[in-house]
Amino acid sequence: MFTGIIEELGEVLSVEDLGDSSRIRLRGPVTTQDAREGQSIAVNGVCLTVLDTDEQLASAPGEFSADVMAETLLRSSLGAVGPGSRVNLERAMALGARLGGHLVQGHVDGTAVLLGRSPGEPGADGVPQWEILRFSLPAALSRYLVEKGSITVDGVSLTVVEAAADSFTVSLIPATLTHTTLGRKQVGEPVNLEVDVLAKYVERLLGDRAGSGGDPR
Repeated sequence: MFTGIIEELGEVLSVEDLGDSSRIRLRGPVTTQDAREGQSIAVNGVCLTVLDTDEQLASAPGEFSADVMAETLLRSSLGAVGPGSRVNLERAMALGARLGGHLVQGHVDGTAVLLGRSPGEPGADGVPQWEILRFSLPAALSRYLVEKGSITVDGVSLTVVEAAADSFTVSLIPATLTHTTLGRKQVGEPVNLEVDVLAKYVERLLGDRAGSGGDPR
């Protein structure tokens, strides 16, 4: 599990085509400082497994490799990354740590594209204090979004400002714009979406109750 609080901007060093999968090598000094083989690191919101042994991690400090299956490449934006791409990195949350964002699984539900970005209200110095981004929204995910609810965009835990039928908006503070890829995302570029897992569980539970003839209230 993750929290959607990005620890650092990493960089893709190489992408090796393995036929039915790809092996990605990345640089992330913060997220690899205590990395071990088999541990999980979220890359743009996709939970990946560290392949390197302790010896390999020690010989190339700050770097790690992960395999990405063809299904993941097709269903996420990782299929579009290449050497030099910047990515959001987050280590799996530690039990007992503060949950600064919301519960994030690292399982991408779909992809969207950035439709537009506009400045928020200016501060006392005349500089906008935040930026508003609008993303497209796949029809299958629309029912899971509510205003003031949570959404994960490229691994970043965000609060939904407006939830329309086919799009949604979020407001990004300067820290998010500076320390994640969303600050440099261009209109038309893809992003990974993960909806709040609690919404999916509620839907399933209510559906099971209705199907069994129970009172859905």
